[in-house]
Amino acid sequence: MKRRGSGIIVGISIIVLAIGVYLVTTYNSLASAENTVDAKWSQVENVMQRRADLIPNLVNSVKGSMNHEEKIVKEITEARKAYNNAQTPAEKNSANEQITQELGTMVNVIQEDYPTLASNENVKTLMVQLEGTENRISVERKNYIEQVNAYNQSLVRFPKNMAAKMLGFEKKTNFKADDDAKEVPAVSFE
Repeated sequence: MKRRGSGIIVGISIIVLAIGVYLVTTYNSLASAENTVDAKWSQVENVMQRRADLIPNLVNSVKGSMNHEEKIVKEITEARKAYNNAQTPAEKNSANEQITQELGTMVNVIQEDYPTLASNENVKTLMVQLEGTENRISVERKNYIEQVNAYNQSLVRFPKNMAAKMLGFEKKTNFKADDDAKEVPAVSFE
């Protein structure tokens, strides 16, 4: 009878130990999955921050090159206007020299600094950068959605769902776009 009693105690101990090991491994796997979900969301935020940092810098860069070209065109226009309003040969000669100087500046700028029109290249660069950033955000959101789905699936499968409830793990909310995201953001150079 003593043997039978100690066998029952050993059997119960093994069962309790197995349940304990199962709970510890379940807790560890769920905690790791939860941390992975949080890390995936952090990466989404990281890429969105990149966009927030990038756009103003690119817009200012485009504005700067457009302003530079605009300044040259404005100065040429003003020199031309001065030539048309000149009354004496000396005034016409002076205005003509100003036109020649401004045209020379424009040609030098285009040849040396801007082999193609810079504002067009900067706008193209802006569009490529924006597209690349939006693609990165989309990829990171997709990764987050997949990780949340995997985590939530592990919480609803038996017997892990019972252990998850006992251990206090809850489903994660998946990505949902803001209502404002339905509107296309405006990029303005003003």
